[in-house]
Amino acid sequence: AWNVALVGVGNLGRALLQYRGLREQGFEIVAIFDQDPEKVDVEFNGLVVQSTADLAFAVENLEIELGLICVPAEAAQDVANALAETGIKGILNFAPSIISVPERISLCSVDLALELEQLSFQVIQKTPEVEHRAS
Repeated sequence: AWNVALVGVGNLGRALLQYRGLREQGFEIVAIFDQDPEKVDVEFNGLVVQSTADLAFAVENLEIELGLICVPAEAAQDVANALAETGIKGILNFAPSIISVPERISLCSVDLALELEQLSFQVIQKTPEVEHRAS
């Protein structure tokens, strides 16, 4: 199993914490982090939120190899930098922004808006009689 750190305990982060499919696929979220003092020391799904300042300590002590970034776009690069400094091996970025990491770190990004845009394009292609509604 892979030990995973989740950074950003907002709506998306909490949803991922509750997603059973991760564990079934061999991914165990073993530590959660947030910079919001209101969330630090609060428990979600059996894990206590730690300050992002404690990332390096947790990654080393819990043998964390992968990180999930679930923070607002403007904070994503700072979180990626903090994760990179810990020696983490891979990052999955859910923030709607492009981030860069050192070459030794594997990076995947999930842009939910882009995925929906691609889905809507597929729907339009399959059903030409459907009028595309502009937002």
